Amino acid sequence: MLNPQQITSSKRSKPITLHPPIPQAFQPLDAQPRARGEIVLSAKRHGGRSVIDGLRQAGAMKALFPRAGAMLQTICINTAGGVTGGDRLSLTASAGPGAALGLTTQAAERAYRSRDGEFGRVDSTLQVAAGATLHWLPQELILYDGCALRRRLSVDLAADARLLMVEPVIFGRAAMGETLTDARFHDRITLRRAGQPLYCDAVRLEGDISRQLARRPIGDGAGAMASLVYVAPDAEAHLAAVRAQLATCGGASLLAPDVLVLRLLCPDSHVLRQHLLPVLDRLSGDTLPVSWRL
Repeated sequence: MLNPQQITSSKRSKPITLHPPIPQAFQPLDAQPRARGEIVLSAKRHGGRSVIDGLRQAGAMKALFPRAGAMLQTICINTAGGVTGGDRLSLTASAGPGAALGLTTQAAERAYRSRDGEFGRVDSTLQVAAGATLHWLPQELILYDGCALRRRLSVDLAADARLLMVEPVIFGRAAMGETLTDARFHDRITLRRAGQPLYCDAVRLEGDISRQLARRPIGDGAGAMASLVYVAPDAEAHLAAVRAQLATCGGASLLAPDVLVLRLLCPDSHVLRQHLLPVLDRLSGDTLPVSWRL
């Protein structure tokens, strides 16, 4: 009778040792799964429209291209379903000379509770070459209680490049009664033009974020926020119309005749979209990605 601990295969010269399963109580606990994802994308001008020049995608980050047109529209998807502690996601995108590249997301991104307190990281690096246009239009980032997220956006513009950039953030879903009593959110946006700083913005919130936002000097009770930058020769011409759309929820001003900046602070995501969508439609020339309407 064969010993079950030592069975010799006819195709092997050495015996195969079979070990009994380790009891569940003695098995080491696996580390919390971590998401890793990366997109590297470049666009070029070809035959009167913008097309893919190079594309590499790995892990949890995927890129879809829903339609062809003058602008190369790109939907970035995080297949992990959100961001939590220890996750690392990155995007590097460039629009070559004369090209037009649009980047958005399939839906709102979510920053979930970090069980071990470790930060999740999302890094985006964008380059816009001479005569090129880039639209950075991700949908809302929703923060959940207990989240720990560090996010960085860095944009390098050529002297005559155009940019439309928006970053909306939701501090807990008001309709679900969510509040952020213990969360961490570090966010940094850096724009450079011809190598010189053009716009720098940083947000660092920790602890009872809902209570902090309730203070008038900080958020005056806001539950949603959006930052927008528009860099184009016609920026000044849009200022009056953009200000009229904001009502009492925000403000807009010019950093330069061709640089319009906007900050929105609203009670919730619904009010935020009511004010933000008409502005994005206007500044994008009514080319806002379809995913924003779904």
